[in-house]
Amino acid sequence: MSPKNVSSGGKGSVGPFSPSRIVVLVIAVLSVVFIAENTGEVTIRLLVPLVTLPLYVVLLAMFAAGMVCGGYLFRRRPR
Repeated sequence: MSPKNVSSGGKGSVGPFSPSRIVVLVIAVLSVVFIAENTGEVTIRLLVPLVTLPLYVVLLAMFAAGMVCGGYLFRRRPR
């Protein structure tokens, strides 16, 4: 019998920069640029009160909430 191939060269992985990580990085950078370009004041309703904030604060909060939710849903669980 021949020995099993135990190399860890997974498909599509190029060191720490896999294609999926590059796509996520590009999306994150574009999100930050979009947030930086939108600085006007907006009025939003948070359940009951009306709140006036700069749009970049609202976008940053939604970006952070999305990152937290995505990290929670797609975290690696120990086997």
